[in-house]
Amino acid sequence: MPPKASSRAPRHAAVAARPDYFAYSYAALIFVGGIFGFVKAGSLISLLFGTVMGTLLGVGARRVSANPQEVVLVLAVSTGLMLVMGVRFAKSGVFMPAGLIAIISFVSFVRYALRIPTD
Repeated sequence: MPPKASSRAPRHAAVAARPDYFAYSYAALIFVGGIFGFVKAGSLISLLFGTVMGTLLGVGARRVSANPQEVVLVLAVSTGLMLVMGVRFAKSGVFMPAGLIAIISFVSFVRYALRIPTD
């Protein structure tokens, strides 16, 4: 007689988390934007800033996907990008890329700030 199949999952089974597509897309946009800024304008600062911030956002996206309450990293990077790119946009008046990134960072800031527990 074959063994009975258990209806219970093993204790070590990983729980599938829903990916936060917004956070992953935001991370990819910042990362690729840094590379694009280097290729187009030769800006080493864009390359460094974009890849570091994009990587941090990617790590944050993974953390938020695993636990929607763990927003600290994404919120911190979004705040930094919002301020830096907002100031750049205010000084230059040129929408691309500073204005666009400032707006997306603001949306990200609001999205994740609303998840902060109030208890």
